[in-house]
Amino acid sequence: MTLAARSSAREWEALARRSRIRRTTGQSLLIAFLVAVSLPIILPYFWMFTISVSARTGGVESVVLWRASAVLVPAVVGFGILRLFTESRRRLLIGAAAIAGIALLALLILVGRDLHLQNYRFLVDPNIVEELRGEATTAAQFPSVWTAFRNSLALALAQTVLVLFVSTLAAYYLSRFQFPARGGLLQGLLVLHAFPAMTLIIPIFLLMYWVGLLDTLTGVILVITTLELPFSIFIMKGFFDAVPWDIEMSAMTDGASRRQAFVQVVLPQVKVGMLAVGVFAFIKGWEEYVFVRTLLFEKQNWVMSLYIFWVSEDIMGVDYGIVAAVAVFYILPSILLYIFCQKFLVQMSLGGIKG
Repeated sequence: MTLAARSSAREWEALARRSRIRRTTGQSLLIAFLVAVSLPIILPYFWMFTISVSARTGGVESVVLWRASAVLVPAVVGFGILRLFTESRRRLLIGAAAIAGIALLALLILVGRDLHLQNYRFLVDPNIVEELRGEATTAAQFPSVWTAFRNSLALALAQTVLVLFVSTLAAYYLSRFQFPARGGLLQGLLVLHAFPAMTLIIPIFLLMYWVGLLDTLTGVILVITTLELPFSIFIMKGFFDAVPWDIEMSAMTDGASRRQAFVQVVLPQVKVGMLAVGVFAFIKGWEEYVFVRTLLFEKQNWVMSLYIFWVSEDIMGVDYGIVAAVAVFYILPSILLYIFCQKFLVQMSLGGIKG
């Protein structure tokens, strides 16, 4: 090898080494930043779950919290690093299983004897909350948590179906057809989304009273659906705009009707957008508090957000472990939904949004 070739090879090796150093340093700083900003968000959830499985066992929940955090936080960080640097799915599964096994073993050793499920007895004994409330208040009978859960599920599912159906059809029409005042309608959607919903509480309350939908789940569903539609329509329009007009025209040229082209050709192209809008609509319906607090009165119409509010109000000083357990039960559907849909949500791309 000539001297010039050896010098060139050394230069390339030096460049490659500097590139690896920069990449590793950048990724390390990114991980450190993400960990720093995530801890204030993650720790309260760790605290809530720890209280729910350790409270009322001699006041050891604070010790359990820090011991569990010392295990779970490194485990979560380790899993994030593993996903960042591992491209093989098989290695990712093996590494994740190893991290989970080590974390579980450490938890059993450090805090296993202090854990219990007594605070979750409200799931099988609906009267336990009422008994605890009797120690702190003389208010009327408290509904079962399963009644509130069914109401929340009905509210969230019905709202999701309505939002998806209306926003998909409206967004398709806005994306594919030209008509007078189309631009003004698009601007109106943005204005409606930016309009503070809190200012509409009194008009909505009066409207629900006049039409006979006050203190009904149907009224709340219609209100939340109406407030969510402007944003959902605008998001779905972006997905339809990203679908080439040519493939739809090709389907109709081959004999498909407009409806068939829409259902069989266009909708599969925007399924990620529909999933994203559906997830956001479900979460909005599940966590809604302001309007259900304003429009629902009868206890049999309560949803989970009202249930956890009144549980916290009445028995926090009597048994805060059960309050934490109710909170964990309340957020569980949202967490499961995100876990199963996250791989689709991270693929969401709006493409170009035409005016």
